[in-house]
Amino acid sequence: MHKMHQYLNTLPFDLYELALFHLVAKKGSFTHAATEAGLTQSAITRQIQSMEQSLGLPLFQRTTRKVKLTPAGEFLYQDSGRLIGDVERVLRNLRENFVDAPKQIRLGLSRTIGLAYLPGFLHANLRRSPAVTVQVSCQASHEILSGLESDALDIGILSASHSLPKTLRVTHQFEDAFTLIASSIKAEEALAIKSKGQLVLWLRKQEWLALDPSTETGGRLVTWMKKKQIQVSPMMELDNYDWLINLVSLGMGMSFVPIRALALYNQKKSIRRIPLPFRFSRDLTVVMRKNRSMPAHLSHFVSNILFRPKKMPAKQAAKRG
Repeated sequence: MHKMHQYLNTLPFDLYELALFHLVAKKGSFTHAATEAGLTQSAITRQIQSMEQSLGLPLFQRTTRKVKLTPAGEFLYQDSGRLIGDVERVLRNLRENFVDAPKQIRLGLSRTIGLAYLPGFLHANLRRSPAVTVQVSCQASHEILSGLESDALDIGILSASHSLPKTLRVTHQFEDAFTLIASSIKAEEALAIKSKGQLVLWLRKQEWLALDPSTETGGRLVTWMKKKQIQVSPMMELDNYDWLINLVSLGMGMSFVPIRALALYNQKKSIRRIPLPFRFSRDLTVVMRKNRSMPAHLSHFVSNILFRPKKMPAKQAAKRG
């Protein structure tokens, strides 16, 4: 007991200070972090300065406009994120199981997942477990993976990644086929072309709207188009298929989009699909943390997902599971 007391007395900060440090890092501002924490700016500044003095290291670079993590601060932020997430999860489970607090599922949805997919992920659970709330946030894929690892998210839905962290596992994986869409006038022009070579040449000359190539799907789509010799310079790049579809309907260009994403736009006569002799598809995955006890409401949510999982090769399933 005496050794434990000595150990606690030598700790450079406690969980409260660490949580405030994470809040400042996320907000990039002492003022915004203080507002969210319900503190004054001077109070939260003193807390961070106390951490820095105890560690003997600067954690933030301060400028007149914002604060930025130092290399030491970035290291602490990355390596302590899972600890903060685990504590938050334990406290949430305590409230849900022993204080009768509402049960919640934190779902991270990739920005490249269209609105038409949501009923397949959410509808059955909302119908069968109406008391369970689902907190949905749209994020970049790498942010979702980080959120899952740090326990800031319970479930992530994103394009399949070749570099899935070892701490995560895939519960569902299904194919998501794409199609080329354009205005009615452009579609008629394409349908009048008889040979594959002439069609490729025609496609190169068109105005294109594209998914941001920095996204997982966007990067793969660019590579695939180059292999098909459809090398284009898009007039606009976005990270949201619903925006792309609406811009195509306004006659601003053509784009490859998931077939499933068009379900919400069947009434738009200004959109036409252009059949091609080749097809692009991606795999979408539902991802969770490994080696953790799954609360019943989270397990029910996973089982209520309506999309039929794609069968993975045995070696791949064993590696991911």
